[in-house]
Amino acid sequence: MKYKFEIICMLLIVGLFVLTQVVGNQFYFFIGFVILQYMVMATAWNILGGYGGYVNFGSAGFLATGAYTAVALINFLDVGLVEQMIAGGIVAGALGLATGYLTLRLRGVYFAIATLALAIILETVVAHWSYVGGAAGTSILPKRKPEFLGELIVDRKTGVFANYKEYLFFLMGTVAIISVWVARYIENSKLGRGLNAIKDSEEAAECMGVPTLRLKLIATTISGAMMGVAGAPLASYLTFIDPLSAFNLEYAINAIAMPMIGGTVSWAGPVIGALLLGTAQQVSSLWIQSELNLLIVGVVLVVFVIIAPEGIIGWFRKSRQGSGR
Repeated sequence: MKYKFEIICMLLIVGLFVLTQVVGNQFYFFIGFVILQYMVMATAWNILGGYGGYVNFGSAGFLATGAYTAVALINFLDVGLVEQMIAGGIVAGALGLATGYLTLRLRGVYFAIATLALAIILETVVAHWSYVGGAAGTSILPKRKPEFLGELIVDRKTGVFANYKEYLFFLMGTVAIISVWVARYIENSKLGRGLNAIKDSEEAAECMGVPTLRLKLIATTISGAMMGVAGAPLASYLTFIDPLSAFNLEYAINAIAMPMIGGTVSWAGPVIGALLLGTAQQVSSLWIQSELNLLIVGVVLVVFVIIAPEGIIGWFRKSRQGSGR
């Protein structure tokens, strides 16, 4: 069937909606939102880092751009969450395009350092921007009945969702499924093949006529936009946001670690990595501090780099090839 994957995606979205209607424990939506957000981040990072081989350490900067775009819109227009996510994606995508144009001529560790510097610069700007709370942060109280397509959807008696956590979970789940579909489409498109050629040998790709800079700019823009969309609901989820939480190093580390653990060679790798590592982090956070969580992520990443450098997907493919001989 030609559109089998698209049908599966739509069924998954329907399944997410059903979950919000039948599951009563709000804790599952609380932690599910984080895991799905990491899935979007990992998938977005993999478009440039996995397919193109350009390691980006500035993921937290793009996520925070989406978050603070939402805060600015709330303060200025008090728009709904869907509009915040769209605006966050547009601003972060434009930032990705501008950043790519300035930094993608750099390669290797120099590009990685440049993206890390971008996140630091953005954090400094936000910390001195009083309109969005500055260094002290700001509280964001979600609307009791946010409007979407002109209808009141969050109400315990009459709305589609009983509370805001269900609404956030459903929106982030929908974004995660769309992000995975986009990554799969890119992987099987000319853009994906071009990025793989750049990853193998950028000089050879240029000699073969591949428009390397244009492809990298497209990948950076798409990746940044996806991270911005994932970051826009952050303020509503936390109900308080400050530069330390928005630009948290944990986002940048997980955005790299999850694709590396799952496998950067396929769209499924970031999904597997986010589900495994994200779930483990959320469960372990009930008993240990977040700093130890980062230590666990680092140790697991080192182990996978040594034992399975191509991640779970790469290891599985090699095992199948070996057993087929």
